[in-house]
Amino acid sequence: DRIHVLVAEHQHGGRGRRGRSWQSWPGASLTFSALWRFPAGAPVPAGLSLVAGVALAEALERLGVEGIQLKWPNDVLVHGRKLAGILVELVPGRGRTPAAVLGIGINLRLPPGVAIPDQPAVTDLHEALDGEVPACEAVLAAVLEALCRILDTYALAGFSALRDAWQQRNAFAALPVRISGEDSAVTGTCLGVDEDGALLLRTEAGVERILSGDVSLRGLS
Repeated sequence: DRIHVLVAEHQHGGRGRRGRSWQSWPGASLTFSALWRFPAGAPVPAGLSLVAGVALAEALERLGVEGIQLKWPNDVLVHGRKLAGILVELVPGRGRTPAAVLGIGINLRLPPGVAIPDQPAVTDLHEALDGEVPACEAVLAAVLEALCRILDTYALAGFSALRDAWQQRNAFAALPVRISGEDSAVTGTCLGVDEDGALLLRTEAGVERILSGDVSLRGLS
């Protein structure tokens, strides 16, 4: 068994990418971390946050959520509004099999009028399922089943085996986007991702390959 899970009913110090905090309220969200150890001989971890996104998308679709989209590299949207987020941290092997901690947060039922910094468009399962929110345990079970299944595929064949599943849900497919980092920004047309999970962007200078890191993707109106 390679997956160990820690679930929090309420987080006081939840973290997101780029130093942001993940806000949660008691009973309003499902937050958990899953430790996954790479089997011996597994491919070099590439596109792992995208793999987790595919698993989340499949689990939520099986629960009846329609309009699921994936925003590179780690957000799950419903019709353009954020429903869930993923944060992946690699753990050094230190003589043992390398591992990754997959932190996942899913909005179940947000308080009325909630405002989340840097996220002008958010949603939750209550809205996505017209008020029929499954029990938190049922959501967790669906996500863990999908994670185990998808990660087994990833361990055997790498991200390339799951690339098409991500591409089919790409929130910005063929749309103009802006990639911004601490010191620079680039705009172009989103072409999807390559077999390593890097974002492909068509710019005036040609096709650029954007690696997951301290960058932010936004759509251009």
